[in-house]
Amino acid sequence: MPSALPPAAVRHITVDEESAGQRLDNFLIRELKGVPKTHIYRIIRSGEVRRNKGRVGADDRVASGDVLRIPPIRLSERAEEKAANPAPPREFPVVFEDDAFMAIDKPAGVAVHGGSGVSFGVIEQMRQARPQARLLELVHRLDRETSGLLLIAKKKSALKALQDQFRERETGKTYLTLVKGTWPAKLKVLDQPLHKYLLPDGERRVRVTSKDDPDGMHSVTLVRVVGRVAAPAGLAAGLADSFSLLEVTIKTGRTHQIRVHLSSAGYPIAGDDKYGDFELNRQLSRLGLRRMFLHAWRLRLAHPITGNAIELHAELPEELQSWSRICV
Repeated sequence: MPSALPPAAVRHITVDEESAGQRLDNFLIRELKGVPKTHIYRIIRSGEVRRNKGRVGADDRVASGDVLRIPPIRLSERAEEKAANPAPPREFPVVFEDDAFMAIDKPAGVAVHGGSGVSFGVIEQMRQARPQARLLELVHRLDRETSGLLLIAKKKSALKALQDQFRERETGKTYLTLVKGTWPAKLKVLDQPLHKYLLPDGERRVRVTSKDDPDGMHSVTLVRVVGRVAAPAGLAAGLADSFSLLEVTIKTGRTHQIRVHLSSAGYPIAGDDKYGDFELNRQLSRLGLRRMFLHAWRLRLAHPITGNAIELHAELPEELQSWSRICV
């Protein structure tokens, strides 16, 4: 049994320089992890949150040196259990790191954060591995099955600057992927809106939709053929004569964008268990490919503090290298 948590008590938080200018609600949502947003807004509206001993509104901006009084807050049983049983500490291969942010090489099969049936992910494990870090926040996401470059901010100013770059599509995100079939060299742009929906069991899915779908999200994927890869010996006849190794750059960051665009074009990603060729995947697994071949390989961005151009690379992991040997 986990040890009992100490009783809730009044807290006083001093706003640091990095947080100056943030709305109060956004500041508290980051500070009071595990507390529902509805509860945070309730204690603000009720006047239980005080700034420098005075009342404060959710949309008021905090300043460096402000002292915020936070009333006693009881977490839900689930949140208390999570606090009493934290994620195991884990470091991940570091591609780049300075005082502002870091880029890690995330392995396949690891979620970026807890939720949706996953107790913890990369960010929770990193926080446990680096208890001295004042802040570690995900800048963006990768699918659990996707490996490669993942950015983690170490300063709030860096987090905002990097997220602004992603939102304004100022970053260049390029993936390496292996797809079934021979990709036509002339097919370089996939410009099809995507529609998110839920399966009966609540699992999320995405499909290509029409241009006039009001719920369709504008989505653009650029494709460059690296080369053709021969089908492995032992693959059942008729499943795939060859594969194509592609560089895929996304201009929009939609859920499952690459997977859905490529599958809809008739060239599913090898090993994709949601949008792929399931019989082919079964055969490939028998031959040694036991994951989806999608890897966040290159990322171009401006440094969030200096503005200098940076290009980061995470080379293909060992379990994918033998599947990417180009024939033509």
